[in-house]
Amino acid sequence: MIDAIEYNTEREHLIIPEYGRHIQKMINYAKTKESKEERNKLAKAIISVMGNMQPHLRDVSDFQHKLWDQLFIMSNFELDVDSPFEQPSKEELNERPAVLKYPQNFPKYRFYGNNIKTMIDVANTWEEGEMKEALIYTIANHMKKSFLNWNKDTVEDDVIFQHLYELSEGKINLKESTEDLTDANRLLKSNKKYASNKSNNNSNKKNYSKKNNNNNRNRKRY
Repeated sequence: MIDAIEYNTEREHLIIPEYGRHIQKMINYAKTKESKEERNKLAKAIISVMGNMQPHLRDVSDFQHKLWDQLFIMSNFELDVDSPFEQPSKEELNERPAVLKYPQNFPKYRFYGNNIKTMIDVANTWEEGEMKEALIYTIANHMKKSFLNWNKDTVEDDVIFQHLYELSEGKINLKESTEDLTDANRLLKSNKKYASNKSNNNSNKKNYSKKNNNNNRNRKRY
């Protein structure tokens, strides 16, 4: 009796393990039938069983198409049946996907991030006026805040204006501006306040969770 035991390591490899070994055996059995009519009947029966095993796919628009594709894949593309959909090819399945094009932006001043460059590009498209001027100074203040996140000491407004000039390719020039940006100490204080609030929130969550656990342990059980 022990000799008849089968181990998974000795069994046939499951192409799509989610369907289990019985579905794989049904497909292998259908491949052995000489009559195409009989193979078609078996294929439809197998598709029905596969559909019952995947109820969450019933809301998917191409539900049946996906099941037929999986049937051919599990048959190693050797099951000759009439499918209501175009049969996929083995070459198509093994074809490597196209390489995704990731943005390869390497700004000169990385501590500002790519979003700053995007904001600057948008500002350059705006017409001259109060709205554009307000946006430019908002960007400059955000740049100063980002700079201080990287360098905790301080930074002169002239440095930010120079970086803004370079990142905008000379289209935004605040070098002669008499308006000051937000004070560095105020920005650093704002950053510390945000970090402190975040830390307090995490601490409160831990204390609340600990209190609930203690209450659950002290609760009487009947």
